[in-house]
Amino acid sequence: MLEPFTLPFVQRGLLEVAALALAAGLLGTWIVLRGLAFYAHAVATAAFPGLVLAAGLGFSALLGAFATAAIVAALVGVLARRERGAEDSLTALVLVGALALGVLLSSDVFHSTAGVDQLLFGSLLLTGPDDLALAAAASVAALAATVALGPRWLAVGFDPASARAQGIRAGVSDAVLLALVALAAVAALRIAGALLATALIVVPAATTRLVVDRMRRWQVATVVLVVAEGVVGLWASVQLNAPPGPVIAVLAGGAFVVVAGWRGLAPSRRPAAAAGAAVAAAALVLAGCGATGASDAGGRLRVVATTTQLADMTRAVGGDRIALTPLLRPNTDPHEYEPRPRDVLDVANADVVVRNGGEVDAWLSDVLENAGGDATVLDAGAGRPYAKAEPHWWHDPRNAQYAVGRIRAALARADRADADAFDRNAAAYLGRLRALDTGIARCMAAVPVGERVMVTDHDAFGAFAARYGITVVGAVIPARTTQAQPSAGELSRLAKVIRRAHVRAVFPETSVNGRLARAIARQTGASVRYALYGDALGPKGSDGATYIASEAHNADAMVRGFTGGRRGCPIAPR
Repeated sequence: MLEPFTLPFVQRGLLEVAALALAAGLLGTWIVLRGLAFYAHAVATAAFPGLVLAAGLGFSALLGAFATAAIVAALVGVLARRERGAEDSLTALVLVGALALGVLLSSDVFHSTAGVDQLLFGSLLLTGPDDLALAAAASVAALAATVALGPRWLAVGFDPASARAQGIRAGVSDAVLLALVALAAVAALRIAGALLATALIVVPAATTRLVVDRMRRWQVATVVLVVAEGVVGLWASVQLNAPPGPVIAVLAGGAFVVVAGWRGLAPSRRPAAAAGAAVAAAALVLAGCGATGASDAGGRLRVVATTTQLADMTRAVGGDRIALTPLLRPNTDPHEYEPRPRDVLDVANADVVVRNGGEVDAWLSDVLENAGGDATVLDAGAGRPYAKAEPHWWHDPRNAQYAVGRIRAALARADRADADAFDRNAAAYLGRLRALDTGIARCMAAVPVGERVMVTDHDAFGAFAARYGITVVGAVIPARTTQAQPSAGELSRLAKVIRRAHVRAVFPETSVNGRLARAIARQTGASVRYALYGDALGPKGSDGATYIASEAHNADAMVRGFTGGRRGCPIAPR
């Protein structure tokens, strides 16, 4: 049950919670007392443009987030002094402006939101020394400010009119409070994420306020609750294989509901309610315990594969001689995948890890760093010249043949006793890949070169196009990663290209939201009937359930799109 606490990345998370607890607990009480909960949420969420700038320009994400949060805090403070009583409205205006700026930066300037998602929702895999130092600094500053300015905050919070009558000026002390809230919100990014930072900073204080009526006791109780919810939340995130931010948020919200419900009950019914809450907590623990533990490999070689395509190839080579764990599921966009705690455990227990390389599974680097272990890590496409420039190299069946050879060799080195079985399986599968390549080439050759013109959801089919003489004139998302966002100008230019090149079909992808592709097709009159398996295979029973089936489906869909449905490419996967 306590196994998660032995994992290095969970231990770093615990240190982060401990370092942040004093800041979150103390500032949380002042936030609730002064009615600044909306501001606290806004200043954390408004870190978005700073995160985008940091990701786009390559400097520290926390530095970018703190700079934005500080600007927001300053703007709210200045505007609030000019417009007393309108703090919430002004905060909303600043928040909307910051979010709009973030969207513009990510879509029109940097064309990518890569690296931002983890900071928006929290990640156990990214906590480092800089995060611990920032959290500790926030706690020290919060403690010092509470000692020095606490009486002023308390007087203004309970009776602003009386405080003014006594000559207590709130301008400077309030500015310090706003700045400290911004600092704490940024410090909570790693654990809770920008969108859920208030789960650690505000909700615990609101919960303890229901049962404590003295300031010092309230602050101590809140610090203790922050630690408790942080520790349990980290443990549950591993047990439930979920990101820490949402888990902590749900846990904190649940605790508030339970305490509020308990307070609303008659004293005679409170013991029964407490017993019910204890039973529910025990059920959660048991459920979490049941969710842990790697599957028994039965003495077989433990192999982890990142993408669905590599998992299928590895399965074909290893057969029943390996225990295979695919990290990605069918129809899962690998570019937007957020590694989960279970991925770290699977990689830590693996003998061989097969990865794609490039932007497709760049997130594996964080997993490997946190997993430790002594697994052999195989970059299946490494050494293939085309793979350096095109991370979607598997769409050329010849590159798939190359990868299968490397997978066979890696499995044989790790398990020499089953090397002959791997050789036989690989030889049979390579024969099927060669037949696939021949069949697709024959179909494409029957389509005039001038008609082999296509537009896809994103730049994922460069290898396929180069192999079979197809001209890709554009993509709805003009990048090799689906995390990019097209601007209105880019979509307008693409529409002109489609009309000028007489493109008959825009090909959406099964693992990408096809809304933009459908909009472009309606605008230009192109067909959008034929979907492709781009970054991921389809579920069991679909046309793209295996690598060979998916490529055969793609070839048939493309030929139908090129020819206006007059011709197909009937390759029967073997």
